[in-house]
Amino acid sequence: MRVAAYQAPLDAISSSGIVSLIREQVDRCESAGVDILCCPEGVLGGLADYVERPGSMAIDAGSGQLADVLAPLSNETVTTIVGFTEIDGAGALYNSAAVLHRGVVIGVYRKLHPAINRSVYRAGSETPVFSVGGVTFGIIICLDSMFAEPARAMAAKGARVLFVPSNNGLPPHKGGPELVSDARRCDVEHAVEHELYVARADVAGRAGELVSYGSSAIVGPDGTVIASAAQLRADLIVAEIDM
Repeated sequence: MRVAAYQAPLDAISSSGIVSLIREQVDRCESAGVDILCCPEGVLGGLADYVERPGSMAIDAGSGQLADVLAPLSNETVTTIVGFTEIDGAGALYNSAAVLHRGVVIGVYRKLHPAINRSVYRAGSETPVFSVGGVTFGIIICLDSMFAEPARAMAAKGARVLFVPSNNGLPPHKGGPELVSDARRCDVEHAVEHELYVARADVAGRAGELVSYGSSAIVGPDGTVIASAAQLRADLIVAEIDM
């Protein structure tokens, strides 16, 4: 099986053209024989914590709206994990990631730890796993990777791959290159402890007062970094994983 992580340009994730950019990566992945593509946290519209009207960017996963938004990314061979802001029937917001498989949203993961201090997002409460092509995998979003329990719970449910949509776009005094090292350390620890692959997809570059160096990487069960993205620019990394 082949997996990929898309390191999206930070200045594009809140633009109307982001779906087209992701579609380009899906096409590249199809040509490269990739089975699962992971995109960054909040890649559809950015993060609601940084906008004046958080609800304006939210997508309802239960009404069919999410399926409509993701329809242009449909592919018969490439399953895509896409980060977005979810709104439920009660108006609560969640930092979520959807799994799109052959044009169907087969599941959604809600971030368990929305922020270190406070966030407009409500915390999720589930640790689901998903199966595609005979491979079981889990999803944890960015800050979730700093905690042991989510990865442990998914590994216990049979996950062999852990995908980590991330968004390290922060003010320069908070979002320096050290975040790349911090993320890599977390990924290696999870990979070795649970004997699974970890694929992280981050954003990169500069947008207004925010910067992200980009921590996208794919790590093997022995802690070896199989592939890593270039810093401060968009990239797509691909790796063969042995199931």
